Amino acid sequence: MIKKWSFYTSLTIIIAFLSSGFKPFDLDTNQWFLANETEEANYLFPSQKQNDDTDLSVPFTGKFFVGYKEAIGLKESQGKYKKTNSLGYMGKYQFGIETLKSVGIHDSILFLNSPKMQEKAFVALLAKNKWKLKYEIERYEGIIMNGILITESGILAAAHLGGAGSVKKYLRNNGERYYRDAYGTSIRSYMRSFGGYDTSFIVANINAKVK
Repeated sequence: MIKKWSFYTSLTIIIAFLSSGFKPFDLDTNQWFLANETEEANYLFPSQKQNDDTDLSVPFTGKFFVGYKEAIGLKESQGKYKKTNSLGYMGKYQFGIETLKSVGIHDSILFLNSPKMQEKAFVALLAKNKWKLKYEIERYEGIIMNGILITESGILAAAHLGGAGSVKKYLRNNGERYYRDAYGTSIRSYMRSFGGYDTSFIVANINAKVK
């Protein structure tokens, strides 16, 4: 009788022990995870604060050059390499025929079908404009004009839109005269939108070409 009692007692203890290993995971006792309930699903965040993960911008480009060129490309063509607008400007950065020639490109079809060439053309044009506007960059960078902080990247972006000559006129007339393209976009808006990016590694070169 005692042996049977011992057997059943031991069996009960073993079953209870094994059952405890299959208890549901309790989120409340694990501080490393936080549950965020929505109408559709539950999400787990590996942080004490949910916002540490959900508020991140992906991808993050900040004020680096990659962010600069992608922002301009988005404005010019929605980032589309094969786009040609109603005035004949082509590619991600909307180059005109004469501007392409100035950076050594004479085949517009090849240009439209080569993202690599378009990226090189953009950098080459920056280098040419940086040389043409080196005096303006030295003189006006850091000055606030019409509520806009003048920066090198803003000056170069404005030159991409309206040419170096238009930027010179704008700066030398204290922002009172400024160029607008055929669609009504002003170089002033480019100075504001694309100011403060890092373009320091672009070497000023009037003879810059795409190789």
